[in-house]
Amino acid sequence: MQLKDKIGIVTGGAVGIGRAIGLKIASQGAAVLVADLNPQAAEAAASDIAALGVRSAVAITDVTSREDTDRMVQAAFDQLGGVDILVNNAGVAGSPGWNTRSESTEEDWRFTYRVNVLGAVNCTESVKPAMQKARAGKIINVASISGREGRPALPHYSASKAAVINYTQNTAHNLARFNINVNAVCPGLLWTAMWEQVAGRYGAADPKFEDVPPREIFNRMVRDNILLGRPQTPEDIGEAVTFLASEDARNITGQALNVDGGFFMR
Repeated sequence: MQLKDKIGIVTGGAVGIGRAIGLKIASQGAAVLVADLNPQAAEAAASDIAALGVRSAVAITDVTSREDTDRMVQAAFDQLGGVDILVNNAGVAGSPGWNTRSESTEEDWRFTYRVNVLGAVNCTESVKPAMQKARAGKIINVASISGREGRPALPHYSASKAAVINYTQNTAHNLARFNINVNAVCPGLLWTAMWEQVAGRYGAADPKFEDVPPREIFNRMVRDNILLGRPQTPEDIGEAVTFLASEDARNITGQALNVDGGFFMR
């Protein structure tokens, strides 16, 4: 039980990667606060976590609001007794309708940065005082292999995830003296509801994908880019986050771990 008696917050924790992260750290003994904007899905995720025999709670949180993220951290203290682990997973691929457009709009850039970058900043700033006082803590930011180099279909998303990786490094510098580890995980290609929409964007932006079904676009991307020849899963990301949240990773900070089957090697 790598995380026995630890308390974690997972933003965007109701579905997809966030839900898998919450379940995985709970399986290793951590109590989990599910922070999300979807009350029903958050309650369902918290219920599944509690079924593993650990405590769970829900905080309805808009990560773009510092007031909300402050309340989120307070809820972790009030309902679970503190916070040892913060997983900044909440993210978006663009503003509403992004998947139907062939080019990024100004609102895509603004909205994506508000959620993906400012959201991580807000949550980190909200949790910092408690972790600094305890002189301990683990912060894991969910970035993306898209942040490793520019991608033609979603430049605003790629740039936001590159910013998350850089912010991870900056925060690692600032918090190391408090014995707080700050790292990022960069997921590769996962078949999720978001990626199904991403496939639609590729179809609009690249003639070679025109009229190709979304799952086939995804399969081609896996075949052409993943050395191991298989897609990643939300559970793969949960395993990586669990490692970085554990004492096994006590001497790792400021790093961005690719979980991508060999897509990138830097």
